[in-house]
Order: sequence, then C-alpha cells, then structure tokens
Amino acid sequence: MNDDPTAASDEQDADHKIGEHNIQWLGLDIHNPVFAVSAVLVILFVISTLLFLDEAAGAFTNMRVWITSSFDWFFLIAANIFVLFCLGIAVSRLGKIRLGGPDAKARYGYPGWLAMLFAAGVGIGLMFFGVLEPVTHTLNPPIGVDPADTDTARAVGMSAAITHWGLQAWAIYAVVGLSLAFFCFNKGLPLTLRSAFYPLIGKRVWGPFGHIIDVTAVLATLFGLAVSLGYGAEQIAGGLNYLFDVPSSNSTKIILIVVIIGIALVSVSAGLDKGVKRLSELNMIMATLLFLFVLIAGPTVVIFATMGNAVVDYLYYLPDLSNWIGREDTEFLHGWTTFYWAWWISWSPFVGMFIARVSYGRTVREFITWVLIIPTIIGILWMSTFGGTALHQLFADGYLGVANSVPELALFKMLEQLPFAGIVSTISVFLIAIFFVTSADSGSLVMDIITAGGKMDAPVQQRVFWCLLAGLVAAALMLGGGMASLQALTISVGLPFGVVLLLMCVGLVKGMLEE
Repeated sequence: MNDDPTAASDEQDADHKIGEHNIQWLGLDIHNPVFAVSAVLVILFVISTLLFLDEAAGAFTNMRVWITSSFDWFFLIAANIFVLFCLGIAVSRLGKIRLGGPDAKARYGYPGWLAMLFAAGVGIGLMFFGVLEPVTHTLNPPIGVDPADTDTARAVGMSAAITHWGLQAWAIYAVVGLSLAFFCFNKGLPLTLRSAFYPLIGKRVWGPFGHIIDVTAVLATLFGLAVSLGYGAEQIAGGLNYLFDVPSSNSTKIILIVVIIGIALVSVSAGLDKGVKRLSELNMIMATLLFLFVLIAGPTVVIFATMGNAVVDYLYYLPDLSNWIGREDTEFLHGWTTFYWAWWISWSPFVGMFIARVSYGRTVREFITWVLIIPTIIGILWMSTFGGTALHQLFADGYLGVANSVPELALFKMLEQLPFAGIVSTISVFLIAIFFVTSADSGSLVMDIITAGGKMDAPVQQRVFWCLLAGLVAAALMLGGGMASLQALTISVGLPFGVVLLLMCVGLVKGMLEE
C-alpha cells in the first residue's frame, strides 16, 4: 500500500463513494446503478434479438462491415501502441514496482498463475484456430503474397496466425490487467475499471463517468465472452457430429451452452481457488498432453523446424502485418486482424481484471514478462505444432481434409491422420468443454466484481446471475445470426473501449510515477 497521506485520503474517499452506491437486497450486494443498468440493457438486448431474429442478423452484419472498413486504422494503431507501451514499462525503472507493495508475496505459483491466464484468455481460441488459421492463411496469404510461392506463403500464413495470438493480443490484456492490479493493490482503490482513471479526473470517477466506464466494461465482457462461448459451442457440436454423428444444429449448440453453463455454475459456487484454479490447472495438464501427443505422433522433425522458422518469420513479417497503409488484402485485414483486435479489446475488461485478481505480489516487469512474452512464445509453439502438422499433411502427403473442412472441424481433421484419432479427438472435445467452463466461470467472476463496485467477496448469487446471463446472451446471438452476430457485437463494443484503453495507459504512467 502507498503510505502517502493524500493517497490514504483518496482510498477512504473511494470506499465511501463506492459504499454510497451499494445496496444489499435479498442477499445480493449491488453497486447501483452499474448492476441495474447493465442487467437491464443486456436483458432488453436479448429480448429484442429473439423477437426480431431476421432484422437482428442483417443489422449485425451491416454494423460489422461498417466498423471494420471505417476504423481498421484505429484498431491497428491502438494495438501497436499497447505493445510498445508494455515493453517500455517493462524495461524502465517502473518495472521494479511490486503489485501490492515492496513486501507483497505472490498468492499463486507460476504454474497455477499461467494456467489461469490461459483458461480465462485464449484456451478456446487456440483450440479452434490453432489448426484453422495457419492453413487458411497459407492457402490465402495476406500482404500480397502469391499462393503459388508455397515457401513464402507458409511463412506468411504461419506469421499471420501467430500475430493474431501474439504480442498485440496479450498487450491489450496486459494494459488492463496491470492498470487494475496497480490501482487496486498499490493505491487501495476498488478493483473496477473506473479506478484506472483516478489520476486523470480524480473523484469524478465515482460519479456518472465512472458508471459509464463500468457499464461499458460489463457489456464488453459479456459480449466478448459470448463470442468465445459461441466458438466453443460450434467446435464441440462439430466434434460430436464428426465423432458420434450428433446433428450439428443450432439446437445442439444451444443445448451445449445450457449444459456447460450448468457445469460452470457449480464451479462458480466453489469460488476462485476451488473452482477456476483447479479447472484451469486440469486444462493446462490436458492441453500440454495433447500438445506433446501431436508433437510426438506428428512429423516431429518438421515441427521443430517450423518452430524455429516461425519465430524468425513472425518478427520479420510483424511490421507488415501490423500496418494498415496501402493494404490491398482488405478481406484479410477487415475479416481477421481488425476483428481480432476488437475481440481482444472487448475481452480486455474480463481477462485483464481476472489477470489482475490473480497477480498480487508480482513485479511490473515480471507481470509483463508472464502476461505478454511467455504467452506469445506458447502461442508460437502451439501454432507451429498443430498448424505445422496440418500444413505438412497438406503439402507433403496431399491430404486435403483440413483445407476442405468447415472451420469447427479443422482440429479433428488434422488429428484424423494421427494414431488413436478417435480417442484423442474425444479427449479434445472434453478439453474444449472445460475451457468453455473456465471462461464462463472467470467471466462471471469479473462481471460480479464490477457490478459489486470492485468488491472481491461479493455474494455467490451474483456470480450465478451473470453466468446464467452470459449463457442466455450466447444462445440468443447464436439464434440471431450465428457467429456473424457474435462477431459484430464484439466489434461494436470494442470500438469505444479501445479509446478507454488508450486513456488507461496515460493514467497508469501518471499513477506509477507517483509511486
């Protein structure tokens, strides 16, 4: 904690102001009006979507096209700024600051900490896109590369896939996570988004401006989580259809959402240490075993070569893939990169707050290393192994299963060519389901904290409410236009929140310089 008397006064003021807005009712601890406004907006949105399915699908599609074509420059500039900002903080003297004060001790060891980062952040995404993206971008390479030049196309395709899951993605999470952790653990402010703006506007964060920030954060978390749940439901449904001939219909996907949200409710009720942490560690163990299986059963020598080349190619092509000027590959730029940056930004309140929640006791330099650098390296290894295996099957063996499959079956089509395909694919479906559960669980925890005014011990009933609402939104959007609806909502929320993140960078530096 900061010993400065002024800071202490600010902390007391924060507690007072937050307390003014909290209402205890039926065992709940509601931060009015954030809880009420967020819940009402989401419920109205779900009802209107279900009542006007056809109109909703068209509106969502048009909204996505307009935002990605008009604001691609904003998303790419912002993502690049976040990377430079995080690296600059890490190498500066500010990197020595410890979250929680000089004597703070980390609450979680490295394995558990890293497991929770991935369970909340990118687990479902890597399972869905780890095979799909390297193959897709190799066959249709960006930045003007000729697909007939297979060597260059493979290098660019793998680099494009890694870019979407690399430095920019995790820098977005790191900005939010570091800001929240610093202002909560070092300045004694509530663990909520508005606290990051205290250095910029002072006590006004406890008024209407702060309410708007927190409501926006709840909506961003909810819709971003809905995208992840949608991808998870699609891949699980595809896997069940592939393995057991279960119809891969919207009805199946909604039933899956209902079942897995039900499982998530059990984990939510168990709390952070008994619920999310244990499931996250189980996820990491299973994901590591799957990774090792593909590495050993697949073209091992080729995979290791791919890993080495991927590091070099990623750094080489990163400037071109991060640039928006003069790009002719607008379909790739708008359909993939712009969408991804909006998706990461919309997820940043959720993942960033969860990362902050579990990062007490880490130095800023340690935080950035483990939240930015280590996950990028793991992403390179994962894409090189799964995507590299699929590309070897395509070019060396002439196997077209992945190239000709629907997106949700890409992983299973790659595994089809390896030993024990049925068993491993079944285990993969289970792994995706557990990632699904941990995402819903940790997302509910974050929305609960925000709507309780930053309290980390709010009643479990509130987490249950937000978990149920997340499943309802995912199901409603799945009916109202499928993944196109989910993606459009993510981008629409990500656009204004990108501005919020840029302001958070300013506030974080100002606050750290006072430390």
